[in-house]
Order: sequence, then structure tokens, then C-alpha cells
Amino acid sequence: MSKRKTQTYSPEYRAEAIKLVMEQGLSVAEAATRLNMNQGTLAYWTTQARKGLKSASSLAGSQSPVELAAENKQLRKELAEARMERDILKKRRRTLPGSHCPVRVREAMAIGLPGEAAVPSSGSFPLRFLCLV
Repeated sequence: MSKRKTQTYSPEYRAEAIKLVMEQGLSVAEAATRLNMNQGTLAYWTTQARKGLKSASSLAGSQSPVELAAENKQLRKELAEARMERDILKKRRRTLPGSHCPVRVREAMAIGLPGEAAVPSSGSFPLRFLCLV
């Protein structure tokens, strides 16, 4: 009579095997064959994980009224800030693409300003500087 060997798995291995079934959508049979393990073991792990998720989610939803009020206050503050930022962006002055400044540089240079001195340029665009005295 031979004794049956029991396989032991690390918690990390179990977590990865459960992820294959629950998050990646593989069937228990397909995941078990990929991992080269018993299908019943993997099925047991996934049912236990699903039961654990249901109980953990029911516990996470039970907060005290004081905690809920504090969270509600914080969320209202964040929402008000986000609305304010949105409204500021809506009301900003619209400009043409590429124009960063409303001053028209070429028109000011074409008119000529009093007290400016013309400086010969090396390119096709004349350079003028104001004389600061």
C-alpha cells in the first residue's frame, strides 16, 4: 500500500492561480491544465476566494455615520474645487492658435515708435531697438 503525497503550494502561487481564473477569465479546467495541478484544488481555491470577497465587501461597506459624514464632507470639498477649476477654464479668453500675446509685434514695428533707433539687420527682417535714455 502506497501513501498519497500531498502537494503544498505557497500563498503567492495560490493568489496567482486565482487571478488566472477570476481576473483573466480562464475556466478552472483550463487554468488547472496550464498550471499542471489538480482541477478540484483550483476550484476549491476560487470558491473560497469568491466567498472571501463577498464577506470582505460587506464588511467594507459598514462604516460609522461619523466616518461617512467626514468622507462626504471631503468629497463635497473636492467637487467644489473641481467645479471652480472647470469654470475658470471655461471663462478664459479665447485666442487664435499660436498667438500667445494680444500685442501685434509686426504692426508696432511697421508704425514706428518715437525715440527708436534703427539698427541695420543681417537678415530680411529689420531690427529696431528703443533708445533708453
